Amino acid sequence: MLIEFLHSKIHRATVTDANLNYVGSITIDETLLQAANMREWQKVEILDVNNGERFQTYIIKGKADSGEICLNGAAARKVQKGDKVIIVTYAQLEEKEILNHKPTIVIVDDNNKIIDKK
Repeated sequence: MLIEFLHSKIHRATVTDANLNYVGSITIDETLLQAANMREWQKVEILDVNNGERFQTYIIKGKADSGEICLNGAAARKVQKGDKVIIVTYAQLEEKEILNHKPTIVIVDDNNKIIDKK
């Protein structure tokens, strides 16, 4: 049996832009992607701390060290520039994998620079 668990999280990132006229997704700074063990094209869930919205999209890699967190396309309607978001991925684990599983958690400052990684 597979059970779904948190795989990785970028905690309280600041939305730097919302681009309605793009073809969908979220653009995330490549440095944050690597630190959070996330990959381009991976499905993510976005949790907007400011307005309570929760939605899914996929990742597009942004320029490293840019601090970019940009919601694109339809997702741009769910956030505003400056909102705090939590970006999460999940993994399906078998029973034997659960005991050793530990999610990657990246905490960022108001400029989306890493201040802690767990």
